[in-house]
Amino acid sequence: MIDIAIRVDGLGKYYRIGRRESYKTLRDSLTDLIHAPLRRLSLSARPNSSSNEQPQVDDGHIWALRDVSFEVKRGEVLGVIGRNGAGKTTLLKILSRITEPTEGHAEIHGRVGSLLEVGTGFHPELTGRENIYLNGAILGMKRVDIDRKFDEIVSFAEIDKFIDTPVKHYSSGMHVRLAFAVAAHLEPEILVVDEVLAVGDISFQRKCLGKMEAVSSEGRTVVFVSHNMTAARNLCNRAIILDQGRLIHSAEISEAVEYYLGMTDPTQTDGCVLPISENSHPGSKRVWITSFGARSAGKPGIPPQSGADAEFIVGYSTQQEHPIGQLGVYITVSDLQGTNIFPCSTGMTRSRYLANVPPCGMAVCEVKNLPLVPGRYRVSLAIKDFSGFVEHLSGVAAFEVTDGGVSDVSYFPPPGSGNILVVQDWKCIVSECESR
Repeated sequence: MIDIAIRVDGLGKYYRIGRRESYKTLRDSLTDLIHAPLRRLSLSARPNSSSNEQPQVDDGHIWALRDVSFEVKRGEVLGVIGRNGAGKTTLLKILSRITEPTEGHAEIHGRVGSLLEVGTGFHPELTGRENIYLNGAILGMKRVDIDRKFDEIVSFAEIDKFIDTPVKHYSSGMHVRLAFAVAAHLEPEILVVDEVLAVGDISFQRKCLGKMEAVSSEGRTVVFVSHNMTAARNLCNRAIILDQGRLIHSAEISEAVEYYLGMTDPTQTDGCVLPISENSHPGSKRVWITSFGARSAGKPGIPPQSGADAEFIVGYSTQQEHPIGQLGVYITVSDLQGTNIFPCSTGMTRSRYLANVPPCGMAVCEVKNLPLVPGRYRVSLAIKDFSGFVEHLSGVAAFEVTDGGVSDVSYFPPPGSGNILVVQDWKCIVSECESR
C-alpha cells in the first residue's frame, strides 16, 4: 500500500450535457447527502455501454468516463493517451479533486500539484508574486518554504519583469510558464500535467520535459497527458490508453504507443490511392483535396521503395468549369510520432505553382531516389489557389515504404534509429600510428 501513489477503482463520470455545475450551499450539500444512495441506485440501473460503442448519450446525458481502474506506483511516470474526447482531462480533474466522480473512487497518497488549463488556480486580480504564495498555501506549504523556492520559480517562468503585474494581464504563454513553474517547484508529491504545455514555445516545452524528468528522478510521481508520442516515449515508464471514456489498454510505454498508433493510423491499406472524405474539408470549397496516393514512379499498384524514384499523387476538385490559373500543392511527410521529415511543394520549384491545370485532376510530385528507410509514414496535405490557402489536412493519410532491393543498402537500421536513407560509401586510408 505504501508504494502506491494513486489507486483508481471503477471510476466513472456522468454529465448532463448543457448543464453547468453551480456552487453548493450547506443545505444543498446536506440534501445531496440524503439523496446520494437513491442517485447511485438510479445510475447503476442504467444500461452499460459496450467498450466498442461511443460514450453513451441518453436524453442529454453522457458518460465521460466509465469503469476505469488502474494503479500508479510512487516515482512512476504514467502517460495518459487517447483521442480528443476520450476522457483524459476528466480523469485528471478527478485526480486533482476539481471534479467529483459519479461512481467509483480514486485514492491519492500525497500532495498533488496540477496543471490542467491555462491559469488554473490563479486569481486574475492578484499579481504573479501573490499567486505563487497563494498556490503554495493551498498545497499546505509554509511561507519559509515558498520563500526558498520563489527565485527559482520566477527564473524558470522567465517573467521577472512582470512578477508584480496582475495575472489577468498575462498572455497565455506567460500563464503557462508561471503555472508550470509553480506546480513543479512547490514540491508536490504527485505532479499532474495536461496537454496545456502545447501552448508554450519549443524551448519552454523542452525545459518543462526536463523538469518533469528531474521531478520523477527525485522519486515523485508524474501523470502526463500528451498527444506527442515522442515526448511520451522519452518521459513515461508506462501508459494507459483511454477510448470513449474507457480504459482499453495498459502497458509499458513503447508497447502502449505502438498500440495507440495502430488505433489512429488513418489508413491500413497498402494501395496507392486513399480517398479523403469530403467531411474533412474545413476550408473554402473553391478547391479541395479528394485523395492521396504514393507509389513507385510509373508503377501503379507498387508501393514506393527505398532509394528508388517515387510519386506522390494528390487528387483535387473544384466547382469551376474552366482551367485554374494557378494551383499550389503542399505535402509534408512525417513519422508516426508526428515529427516532420521533409516537405514537397510546388512552392519549392521555380514556377512556384502549377499553371492552367484542369478544374478536376491529380497533381503528381516525383521524388528522386526516395530517401526513406522502409516503414510507415504519415502525410499532411495543403492546397491553395490564386487567393491563398484554402485547405489544410493534418496527418490525413499514410503510406508504406518497402525494401525493393533497389538501393545498395544491405542492412537497414532498426526502428527508432532514424528515417532518412543517406547514400554513402566507406573506405580506409593509411595514417601514422601514434605510440602509446
